[in-house]
Amino acid sequence: MSADGDADEETGDAAASDAISPYTLQSEEASETRHAFWADTVADRIEARDPDEPIVVKGGISPSGVPHLGNVNEIMRGYFVAEVLRDRGHEVRQVFTADDRDPLRGLPRTLCDLEGNLVDLGEVDAGALGRNLGAPYTDIPDPFGCCDSYGDHFATIIQDSADALDVPIELVSNTELYESGEFEAVTRFVLEHRERASEVLSTYQDKVDADGDYVPFNPICEACGKVTETVTSVDLAGDEPTVDYRCTDMEAGDQTIDGCGHEGTATLREGKLPWRFEWPGQWQLLGVDFEPFGKDHAEGSWPSGQDVARNVLEIEPPVPMVYEWFTLDGEPFSSSAGNVILVSDVLELLEPEVLRYFFVKDPVKARDFSIEHLDQLVDEFDRLEAIYFGEIEADEDERAFAERVYPFIVEEPREERIRLPYTFAAVLGMFDDPDLREDVARKEGHIPDDAPEWAVEEALDRVEQARNWARRTGNEFDYELKRTAIPDHDFDAATEDALAELADFIEAGHEPDEIQGEIYETAKRHDVDVGDFFAAGYRLFFDEDQGPKLGPFLAKVDREFVVARLRRER
Repeated sequence: MSADGDADEETGDAAASDAISPYTLQSEEASETRHAFWADTVADRIEARDPDEPIVVKGGISPSGVPHLGNVNEIMRGYFVAEVLRDRGHEVRQVFTADDRDPLRGLPRTLCDLEGNLVDLGEVDAGALGRNLGAPYTDIPDPFGCCDSYGDHFATIIQDSADALDVPIELVSNTELYESGEFEAVTRFVLEHRERASEVLSTYQDKVDADGDYVPFNPICEACGKVTETVTSVDLAGDEPTVDYRCTDMEAGDQTIDGCGHEGTATLREGKLPWRFEWPGQWQLLGVDFEPFGKDHAEGSWPSGQDVARNVLEIEPPVPMVYEWFTLDGEPFSSSAGNVILVSDVLELLEPEVLRYFFVKDPVKARDFSIEHLDQLVDEFDRLEAIYFGEIEADEDERAFAERVYPFIVEEPREERIRLPYTFAAVLGMFDDPDLREDVARKEGHIPDDAPEWAVEEALDRVEQARNWARRTGNEFDYELKRTAIPDHDFDAATEDALAELADFIEAGHEPDEIQGEIYETAKRHDVDVGDFFAAGYRLFFDEDQGPKLGPFLAKVDREFVVARLRRER
């Protein structure tokens, strides 16, 4: 959900005594029935209103720049509520508005192409963007030259992100709603009741005088193309109502976007409602029954939104739900600082079902999406899956949660599936030969002899994902295992004896920590410098002087190969 620049001028609370708290899940009385899955609690609230079908679940975004993983929060929260409602037998539409008639209020430092590659502003036509400050996103040329407009470019990435996660959103362009005339009846109604609209909005914004000449409409200047806020008169007579305007300056944060001073006339298709009216207008136009949004809007746009809905548009606002933002590797998402990741990037590192699992978790708890520790998220998903199939022990709550959410996460629950442990897959990613990867996985017992071919293929797909993770993070698995030939080496007799003794220890079968400890002890017994002994191991396996933690690594590679390499046999 977006806001076009007026969300921070609060002066009061919602006037309606029957105001709805947006903290749907935080309330102790959120549901009379205790559910394992938060989306069921929301669905109860929606069903209690006895809505018409199809039930409409909405989200939205202003396509102002890089649509990163944090922006997908709203899509996924809405998706799981929609899925629960479908599971209960309802027909559901999930619409997602691209609020692309919002004006460009500042130049982003970072943009991205349709493939998700981030680029600095200097790598595109920044001058064209600068000349279009204040213009609607859909009136600004695409800086990459591949889409119809700036707004269409980033809306396309949003649609692609939803498609990649198999979420069936209907992407709705605000610009198209205005230009087609679909928004006209709502806009006209607001202008017909502009005195009441001013009175309601004055409770929330200091700049609006309830007794003044405020007009809730922002025309687009026919001379310079900028959105302006100064309407001088309104004519609602006849079939095509119009407003007269003067193109004045726009305040955008700490800068002013100059107006050109042009005086003209615009139809209601040649402008937009201010955000505080546009959002409730979308509820009415699209018949919205439920909308999740971030906590920034819980105390900002939501109070005024429900007030406008009831006391200007005379409709009931949808069921709301506040979700917490999450961070990326411990820091807020920031395009300007480069702390972003796109869905397309994430899906190079893990399966779509693992990413969907991240979003089934409690939306009211702040969490971190850690690329560095992505293996932990994958392990959590694998555990949930194993609980669902009854393969491991779990408490009653874990079991209930897994049984409810797992079918919403995967395309089809299949007990024959195979999940290689993520860090083991990263080890397999150290060598290129696909046949060798499969052979090692089979020898280590991760692929059963009777596994179906599809399960083996999908299991080995994780190897490439884990390999990409190792390379992206430069972690302990970001090495190339020299499997086909022994690297050149020159060890003294004491080191060779120590390597042979370590081979015997590993051949006998031991745990990773035991092997790590034995490396130290073996070096000491043979009077070999510990650092030199580790370097000898790295030389034999990677043709490097350093590498991953050696004991756990040797424990994860097939034992026969490790023993033979330590003995310099192959």
